[in-house]
Amino acid sequence: MLKYIIKRILWIIPVMLGVIIIVFTITYFTPGDPVVTILGKGATDPDRYAAKAAELGLDKGYIGQLTSYIWGIVSRLDFGRSFASNVPISVEIANRLPITFRLNIVGLLLMVAIGLPLGMISAIKQYSILDTSLTSIALIGAAIPGFVVALLALVLFGVVLRWLPLSGLSSFKSWILPVGSSAFGGVTVFLRMTRTTMLEVIRQDYIRTARAKGQKEGIVIRKHALKNCLIPLTTVFGGFLTTLFSGSIIVETIFAIPGMGMYLMSGITARDYPVINGVVFMISFLICAINLIVDIAYAFIDPRIRSQYISKKREALIEALMPTEGDAA
Repeated sequence: MLKYIIKRILWIIPVMLGVIIIVFTITYFTPGDPVVTILGKGATDPDRYAAKAAELGLDKGYIGQLTSYIWGIVSRLDFGRSFASNVPISVEIANRLPITFRLNIVGLLLMVAIGLPLGMISAIKQYSILDTSLTSIALIGAAIPGFVVALLALVLFGVVLRWLPLSGLSSFKSWILPVGSSAFGGVTVFLRMTRTTMLEVIRQDYIRTARAKGQKEGIVIRKHALKNCLIPLTTVFGGFLTTLFSGSIIVETIFAIPGMGMYLMSGITARDYPVINGVVFMISFLICAINLIVDIAYAFIDPRIRSQYISKKREALIEALMPTEGDAA
């Protein structure tokens, strides 16, 4: 098991290094000069231009800038300073990350709390009016893009009905629209996936055996069917969490939430390349960490995965303790 975890952790290193190189390369070769953007008319003065370029670390070539950037991250977790505000990017990330994290975690919990029971009910009541209604709503919801849901919710509940705040996170009510918009797509996906997986599981022989033993339907569903649905549902759970972090740009921008997504959008608008590099790095790291947690969860849920990483000594001991055909006879 430890070997399995270490292998997954080591895979994060080349992934993150690749993310750094690709994103840095894209921003480096993007048309536009940050020095000219900052100095404005003063960029025509060669001395001022050279001094500002040296201050920002832009006087080196591509290899020199990339090497310095990677070394800063590895040695000090330093993403540099914003071209626009001159504030360390690590400080901004530390202030904004908890907001994005809290927003996405609440949305994920809402997705599971709604999608899981509705999917189970839909599978148990297959072909009923309730099942047809839930499936139809899920299909329609999955077809609507997330930003459209956010805008429609903003117009309906914030502008027309005036029930909820339009922006910010000043009160409990201000969390409802952004969290609901984030979780809406996940609820539809989780509902459909739970229904499909549950329908496949409840037709298995061990479910029929459990029912034949006289166990109550609730116990059969909770202890036997749901447990065997966990692997595909864990995949959806982890996959949608990564989607939430990458898609928080839209939600945070629409609802003016001072999180990582809005910070990234401001960096793109202002061509603030250190901000773009730092935020993309952090989002990529969070996605890798989430995938690592999902992989570890697989090992705890499915014994077949754990068995692939049993040490040779332990495997030999298990084989020695297993009864042979002669002993069985």
